[in-house]
Amino acid sequence: MSQHRKHRGYRTQKVVAEYLRTWYQYAESSGAGRQGSDILGTPYDIEVKAVTKFSPLAWIKQTKSRKSDKLGFVVLRCNGQGEKVGDYVVLLPLDDFMKVLHG
Repeated sequence: MSQHRKHRGYRTQKVVAEYLRTWYQYAESSGAGRQGSDILGTPYDIEVKAVTKFSPLAWIKQTKSRKSDKLGFVVLRCNGQGEKVGDYVVLLPLDDFMKVLHG
């Protein structure tokens, strides 16, 4: 992976954490190379992706493999989105989504 892509990924984690602080004051990026959630300080297991290759099943499997008791989901920064975090996409299994909607 190029240095530019790595820095874009780290920056994406940082801006997602900053965005989430509106609701979770302790939200912070876990930093580079750590196992587990990319965003700490929330009640969720969050995987952040800023990639060109679209591999949603692999990303969902990644969150599920952590066997966390927290709701896991993927925040996806698509190419061309810049840092308008509110427009990033969230991916999660349909069963989990229905639990969010209907408890």
